Amino acid sequence: MTDDATTARKRTDLRPPGINADEHTTLLAFLDYLRDCVIAKTEGLSDEDARRPGVDSGTSLLWLVRHLTAVELNWFLWAYRGDGVERWDDDAPSAGDETVAGAVAGYRAAVARANEVIAGAAEVLDRPGVRSLRPNAEAPSMRWLLVHMIEETARHAGHADILRERLDGSTGR
Repeated sequence: MTDDATTARKRTDLRPPGINADEHTTLLAFLDYLRDCVIAKTEGLSDEDARRPGVDSGTSLLWLVRHLTAVELNWFLWAYRGDGVERWDDDAPSAGDETVAGAVAGYRAAVARANEVIAGAAEVLDRPGVRSLRPNAEAPSMRWLLVHMIEETARHAGHADILRERLDGSTGR
């Protein structure tokens, strides 16, 4: 293994949080860890590489970041808090001039907004939100949303691992 590959692996490999806290704090710590893992997979990539589909379905690292941005906004703001009348679209075609910096900044902004909603529900994790993204389903609780977003973000962090490795050989969690 080359020194460059070892350096890349260390740069993109984050460790899970070592935490022993209450349920809300623990769930949020793991969600934030996974959010950071996704962002780490974009570090050091050119915009062109981040836009490059790594699989036949067309999934790219930038698409994953855009998708997770929409998921954060849709679940926490639109569904749980009840903001707005339209959901955020994660399937819109990617602009050819989309940048890693722009996508990551948008994701970070969505995470900050979601974390405000999460903070407001710290004492009542079992309280349901306003509506659901799932057809014909009751609005889920904040507990369900946090667990779901950990699952959703972890799943896509794994996809990001594979896409990044296919782009430049970087490996990691």
